[in-house]
Amino acid sequence: MLNFKNTLALAVAASALAVAAPSMAADVKLGFLADVTGPIAGFAGGMVSAGNLAVDNVNAQGGILNGEKLVSILADGACSADTAGPAADRLVNTENVTAVFGAYCTGATLAAFNTAGLPGNVVFISPSASAPVLTTTEDNDLLYRTVVSDAFQGAKGAELLLSQGIKEVGVTYVNNDYGKGLADQFASTFTAGGGKILSNVAHEDGKADYRPEIGQIESSGATTLVIYGYENAGGGAILNQALEAGSFTQFLGGDGMAGDALLASRDASTLEGLILTQAAAASGEAYDVYAKLATDAGLVPDTTYGPQSYDAVFALALAIEKNGNADRANLSTALRDVTSAPGEKILPGEWSKAVELIKAGTDIDYEGASSNLDFDAAGDIAGGIDYFVIEGGKIVNKGLIQ
Repeated sequence: MLNFKNTLALAVAASALAVAAPSMAADVKLGFLADVTGPIAGFAGGMVSAGNLAVDNVNAQGGILNGEKLVSILADGACSADTAGPAADRLVNTENVTAVFGAYCTGATLAAFNTAGLPGNVVFISPSASAPVLTTTEDNDLLYRTVVSDAFQGAKGAELLLSQGIKEVGVTYVNNDYGKGLADQFASTFTAGGGKILSNVAHEDGKADYRPEIGQIESSGATTLVIYGYENAGGGAILNQALEAGSFTQFLGGDGMAGDALLASRDASTLEGLILTQAAAASGEAYDVYAKLATDAGLVPDTTYGPQSYDAVFALALAIEKNGNADRANLSTALRDVTSAPGEKILPGEWSKAVELIKAGTDIDYEGASSNLDFDAAGDIAGGIDYFVIEGGKIVNKGLIQ
């Protein structure tokens, strides 16, 4: 079961220490463009903590590039294109980071990358920006992600409901790339499988009253409501007001609904049976190694997108080491080199082993905590989608959607 514990305070404190430390000329800087405020703040902190765990692992084993210190420079993208663009500009053009871990939301990631990443020839890796639009973005092989595209999540959510005999639904989605991408993929698969979308309504974040949107969906006759939005923004408010209306008997939410407050701020009995979808939970040897590292550091290993965050930062560090310098040029080539076969397998935390192999001219292949990190031509990874059901006041992982 995923643990949605809010670790924002710990994450920001850890990052603040990294930023506050005196910056030596030899430091190798990674930008952490983290959406620690805004609609996904509830789990963004845990992602920052997981990324900083990778930084700590590197520094505890001799550092990077012959003993230099790897440091994280935190900037808040706020899950907003308007905020993320200037934040990325500061990281790239003022802080002169080598690469960027982030952003977390799709719109913020695209704005940040187009504002500063592409012009600055900077590799960006997002652990959670999942909209399909990233796949087709012109990026000069600079934009990557360690999370599965919503092209899979939306489709698998549709397949799950169809397999449960649900043939008619209403859909509401946050009016941005993330929400629209999920809703489009869901609708395409659901209708192709014989289902019917009775109502498909976009919503804007930041409103107090969503009764018009709910009423529009309710009037269509839908009794199952699919919500693709953010739990502590419009998506959560719609869920609250829909529960109050009592018009729907089943709910399905995407990964943006999977925040701490989903259960903490509501009577869990009213959510019994609610379904969530999210990138498949990690498992296997690499995840077990990461989980021990995280636990030993006082972190929750399976915090939302924690494994994906660790992998993004550790892979960037390996790529910098492989590249032989802290320059931005050729870093994407090095990233592909250290995350693909053939090569000696490297697990999370095996920094000193990787450095020795790289110095000896031996190929390495990082096997991540979240996946094998075999990036395709678009910088995407393959993977499955898990579903979760609220049962007895807990979020229970039911495993892969087959």
